[in-house]
Order: sequence, then structure tokens, then C-alpha cells
Amino acid sequence: MTVSSFNPPSRMLMGPGPSDIHSRVLQALGRPVIGHLDPEFILMMDEIKGLLHYTFQTTNQMTLPVSAPGSAGMESCFVNLVEPGDSVIVCINGVFGMRMVENVERCGATAITVNDEWGTPIDLNKLEDTIKANPDAKAVAFVHAETSTGVQSDAAAISKLAQAGDMLTIMDAVTSLGGTPVMIDEWKIDACYSGTQKCLSCVPGISPVTFSDRALDVIRKRNHKVQSWFLDMNLIMGYWSSEGATRSYHHTAPVNALYALHESLVMLKDEGIENAWKRHQKNHNGLKAGLETLGLDLIVDESCRLPQLNAIKVPEGIDEALVRRRMLSDFGIEIGAGLGALAGKVWRIGLMGQSSTPRHVTLCLAALEGVLSDIGAPLKGNDAAGAAQKILLQA
Repeated sequence: MTVSSFNPPSRMLMGPGPSDIHSRVLQALGRPVIGHLDPEFILMMDEIKGLLHYTFQTTNQMTLPVSAPGSAGMESCFVNLVEPGDSVIVCINGVFGMRMVENVERCGATAITVNDEWGTPIDLNKLEDTIKANPDAKAVAFVHAETSTGVQSDAAAISKLAQAGDMLTIMDAVTSLGGTPVMIDEWKIDACYSGTQKCLSCVPGISPVTFSDRALDVIRKRNHKVQSWFLDMNLIMGYWSSEGATRSYHHTAPVNALYALHESLVMLKDEGIENAWKRHQKNHNGLKAGLETLGLDLIVDESCRLPQLNAIKVPEGIDEALVRRRMLSDFGIEIGAGLGALAGKVWRIGLMGQSSTPRHVTLCLAALEGVLSDIGAPLKGNDAAGAAQKILLQA
């Protein structure tokens, strides 16, 4: 077998992640490699921390990119804050709440679950009752933006309930960070993790995290060693928080991937995070108008719907996998399938980061309309792209 260089096809990425990456970020990946303790690299590390402070809307000292994907960011929060014998209240309204339960149990703790129907936000009354019934629970863990369904829960209200019960908050912001408001200090979130490949439009493989001073105090006073050496924040603090030459070696950071993250965060700062939030919402509104023209429904109520991740109900009798394959093979557009309870029932269209543009919206709608028409799907109307443009061209 002859093996040659890998040259991937050009795709328009409109699934649940990764999203399209700007040429500036790709160019940053190709810059010269320097040592991960080089003085110039350490200066860039400090700039990344400052940019993440802006992105998370926090002043937390321990705000940094974990050198691994969002799943490792999730683990870093749980393994550092949760010890054997603890109990943690976990809100489940999709796939990623279920993964939180796995993390709690692997820490030797007990997960107390608050379960809600997929496609609906976390029920605050149910959560409040669970907090009152379990006053010794250490933390409340929840997914702010559930990627499997496209629903956004009220993080500020959830955190307020946890504070009233004197519990820590652990928040998943993998899909929300950079796309909708994430207000760590205002909401008093104790630990939060995200990923670089969604609304930040950077390469996959890095997980921004932030820990409050309260969370750091819990970590310092643990009774057991953190079960993961690599994700132990007591050790990572020495690499990311010490001054200049006193920084201690922990691991070889992914130098070029961090160049890329730095560039993507610079671009977000230049745009202005509030403008990024508005851009994601406007492009969602255009997509929604086009889908409604075709008679396609979003499964999440408008009051709690994510603009950057849209779960669309597959019409009765339509082969959802065929539609996705045709979108990819005929138009080079990737959209996502449903997960878990929604497998085979929805398409997930992402409008995240660099994939949230009027061009992406109109091309995706035109392709989707073309594929559905070609396979004989009953459509309410036509010219979905035109309907979207009426929204997108507004000032």
C-alpha cells in the first residue's frame, strides 16, 4: 500500500462542531515552534489568560486553556472539586448532563440527578426542591447550552439556587462561550469549562476553563489527591500562574495550537463579544425564517433556544441520514445527526463562530431545500434562502 500526504476535502462545517476556521487562525498554526517555557511564549500565555478573562467575563486568576479537548475541561472541574464520599446534584436534559454523572461517579462520589425532558431547559422548581432535599450536596452541575438539543438553561437562576444552598456551581459552556452571554463573575459560577472548536472557531483539542477563588480554596483543602495527575490544578497553577522565570514545568503545552487560540481570541476581542452575540442571534433568525418557509420546525421553544445550535425536527417518512449524506456529497456542507433520545429524529445545524455568517445560512438553506425537493419531501413553500435574506439584509 502506498501512503501519501493527507489532503482533506474542503467542507462547510455546519454541524455541532468543529466550526469553520478563519485563515488568520490557520496561518497562526504554521508559525515557528518555540519552547513552551520560552520567555516569548510565556508572554503569549499571559495574553491568552487576559483574553479568556474577557471571553468568560471574569477576573478569576485561575483562567486558562487545558491542553486537551472539552471533555478534559469537564474532567478538570470534577476531579479537582469532587472527592470520594461527596454528593453532587447533576441536572440532566441531554447527553452532556449524562456525561457529568459519569464524572461524578468516577470521582467516587454520588450523583443526585434532576431529570428534564430533552429539548427543554432545566426546571428551576425541581432543582430547588432537590437542593432543599439534599443540603449536604457539595455542588450543582449543569449544562448551560446543551449541544445535543439546542436548548439553553437559565444559568444565573441555577447559580442563585446553588448559592442559597451554599453549594458550588460547575457549568458546561462548551457551546455557549463566544456565541451567547457567559457571565462568570456576574452569575457567580465557581467552575466552568468550554471548548475551542465551536463559537471560538479554533482548532479542536483545547479546553478553556475558569475557577473562582472559592473553588481554588476547595481544591487547596482537599483530603485526597486529585485522581488525575495531568489535570491536577494544584500542579497546573505552577505553570500558568507563577511569575516569569519561576514557572515550573508541568507538561509540554501544544505550542502551535495555543498560537491558534491566541489568534482566535484576538479576533473575538476585535469584533467585540457583544457584537459576536448579536451576530449569532441575527444569523439564527435568518435560518429560522428559511426553515419556516419550508415548513420545518425547531424542537426547542423560542424562549430557551440556542442561536448557534439548531435542532430541526425531521419530517415524517424522511430518511434523515440520506439528507445529511446528500448535503455532504452534493454540496460539501456538513450538518449533524441527533444524539441519544433524538437519534434519527433531528438534524443539528450549527451556526458557530466563523460558521455563523449570512453566506453559511443562505447556502445551507438552498442546499437543504434542494435535497428535500429532490427526494420528494413535502415542503410548505420554497425559496428558503430568499426568506432568510430578508432578515439578514436588515441593518
